[in-house]
This record gives sequence, C-alpha cells and structure tokens, in this order.
Amino acid sequence: MARIKSGFTGERAIVLPTPIVDEYKNTDLGSLLYITDIGFYPKASFHFRKRTKEEASQYILMYCVEGEGWFETNNQIQKVLANQVFILPKAETHSYGSKSKKPWTIYWIHFDGEKAGFFAEGFDKPLLILPKKDSRIEDRFKLFEEIFSTLKKGYSKNNLDFSVTSLFYFLGSLKYVGAFHACNNLNQNLQQSDIVEDAIHFMRENVRKRIALKEIAHYVGFSPSYFSGLFQRKTGYSPLNYFIHLKIQEACHQLDFSDMKINQISMLVGFDDPLYFSRIFTKTMGSSPSEYRKKKKG
Repeated sequence: MARIKSGFTGERAIVLPTPIVDEYKNTDLGSLLYITDIGFYPKASFHFRKRTKEEASQYILMYCVEGEGWFETNNQIQKVLANQVFILPKAETHSYGSKSKKPWTIYWIHFDGEKAGFFAEGFDKPLLILPKKDSRIEDRFKLFEEIFSTLKKGYSKNNLDFSVTSLFYFLGSLKYVGAFHACNNLNQNLQQSDIVEDAIHFMRENVRKRIALKEIAHYVGFSPSYFSGLFQRKTGYSPLNYFIHLKIQEACHQLDFSDMKINQISMLVGFDDPLYFSRIFTKTMGSSPSEYRKKKKG
C-alpha cells in the first residue's frame, strides 16, 4: 500500500522557518505558545507519518472533519472518526494515517511552548464534537483560517503575536468546549425553536463537508419528504440547493479574502472535483470562480 506524507489535491500547509521559530519562542508570548507548522489536508488518501521520540519535537493537534483515520502512541492504536480531534504528545514515538476506503480530511497544527502541555492534557484520546445547535464548529474553523492567513502574510512580530493569540483561543475553544458552546446560547432560550433555522444552522456547521438530505432531516427530527416540503415552502429552495448556496457563499468569501487557489477552495467547501465546483459556481453566481475573483467589489 502506498504511504505518503503530503501532496494531496487542494492541500495547504505552512512550515515556519526554524530561525524564525527559534527567535520567536524566546519572546514573552512565544515562550508560552508558538506554532511551527499548520495545514489542511482534504481527502488525504494514503496519508501516513511515523516519528521517533527525537523527531516528535512538538505537540500535534489533528482535527478530522470527514473520513476516518488512526493514530498510535504507547503501542496503542486508536481509531479516529469524523468530528473528532486529538493531540499527539511531544517527545513520544507516534504514527498516524488515513483509512484507505474513507480517507480523512484534517486540519492540523504543530505547536509548543510552556503552556502547550496544559492545552494538550486530556486529548490523548479522540474528542467527539458533533454539530449541534450550540456547537459553533464553523466559528472554530474560521479562527483556524485567521491563523493560517495571518502566517501566510509573513513572519513579522505582529503576525506571529496575532496568530499565537488566536491559537490560545482556538485551543481554549476545545479545552473548554462547554463554555465555548454556552456563548452561543445567551439568547437561545428566549427564542422559539424553528425547524428551518435549525436545519440551516446544521448546514453551516457542515458547510465544508458533503451531507445527504436524510442527515439534515434526521438532525431536525423529521422524515426527508416532510422536511423537504416544509423547507421549500419557507425558503423557496430545496434543502440541498440551499446547502449548495451556502457552500458557494463560503467559496466567494475565500475568493474575496484569501489567495487560495481555486482547487483548494473547491476542496475546502466539500467539492472533490474542481471542474464540477466551477460549473456549480458559474451556474449559481453567473461567472466562473476566476472571473468572480477579478471583479471589483464594494
């Protein structure tokens, strides 16, 4: 079986230069927490890494949003499913990889510092974070994009400080996931639950994945046929067409505010085939992704 470290369609990664990291980790903020590598691997078929104790020089956070994989530490293999996050410890032999039939899509960050062990504690086993009314999963991924895009702009002191400050929040949203969810509930109890709004929330939390109608209907507790009719009457769109519009909305945001390639954006919003993504985008927006990016806005 083939095993590869990188080179996946739509992948994005940043490896900070060692001299930059060495200098930054001696600063007041960097001594507490710093980033060495960060990336996103979509549909990472045959992904595999193995490190010795000496090679495992940072903590590694991995957040699986789709597919399946595994990791091994202390001679114990643990299965990783969609919506699970784990952190590999520093200075311990480990290996990990993607399942061949259901390759994982992962966000990952290598980090270290005086406070790194504190945030890693308790994540030696996969933590399941299911999309719920208060899950704020998309908020967390947008925070990841903030970190990534800031580092991609360069390694100035301000950029490094901002990325690390954001990483504190990102890690805190996992360490204190209940408090992170509660921030979304301040006014929720005062509002009557709405089936369609609940469904749209579920779509937004899964905008980077492929989900079926039955999954959305199951989330709101109705049969697909009943739910579809209800959704269509209220919004004028079928649930799946509405979901596509949300995906294209996110793609437009990335075209406007990032320098990601079109095939990377395609994978980010859950389209495996960039050509199919371009056709859907053109049908929805009236212009191709490349034409849209060139248009002056505002």
